[in-house]
Amino acid sequence: MSGKNLLKRERVAFIQQKLDQLYPETPIPLDHKDPYTLLVAVLLSAQCTDERVNQVTPSLWQLADNPADMAQVPVEKIQEVIRPCGLSPQKSRAISRLSQILVNEYHGQVPENMAALETLPGVGHKTASVVMSQAFGHPAFPVDTHIHRLAQRWGLTSGKNVAQTEKDLKRLFPREHWNKLHLQIIFYGREYCPARGCDGTVCEICTTCYPNRKKPKKTKKA
Repeated sequence: MSGKNLLKRERVAFIQQKLDQLYPETPIPLDHKDPYTLLVAVLLSAQCTDERVNQVTPSLWQLADNPADMAQVPVEKIQEVIRPCGLSPQKSRAISRLSQILVNEYHGQVPENMAALETLPGVGHKTASVVMSQAFGHPAFPVDTHIHRLAQRWGLTSGKNVAQTEKDLKRLFPREHWNKLHLQIIFYGREYCPARGCDGTVCEICTTCYPNRKKPKKTKKA
């Protein structure tokens, strides 16, 4: 396939094949034990590494690991524990408020509903998508800035934002692969196609899909 750039359908097929080969198993990198602890961990991961979140959450779960108990913890105490994750004032308020809402409106359970999740404090579309896909097994394709960047490098989208990129990826890949692909793309990006380590001309997916690409691929920030 070298010598000429691949057609989009060829790129999609190669990317799917390569990711399945490299990452046949895709355990979510955030430590959790149920939908609630996953929801909180994903909320904490905003502008923070998964490794740092996993270092912090054991101490947080010692304070409380369910909505009823967390709702009773002072916000200041939550903020103190999660400070290493960054944005601790906003995140601690969100954790406290969403825990209270889960107790008062959802019998202490995380709702298995995208629209309901998106109404919770601190929970945007991406966080809700992760919970729906990884906690409940519903097909979803959470797209963050990293997936947005890779999708542009690989010629899968020309979208200017993560919302458009999500639509494009859902259209290109089979629904039954969405949940796995979300994590596979993240894993590949970290290992082979990072923001500064590959400019669209280095990693195997980039060079196979675009062997004639000579200049770095400029990507648009989401």
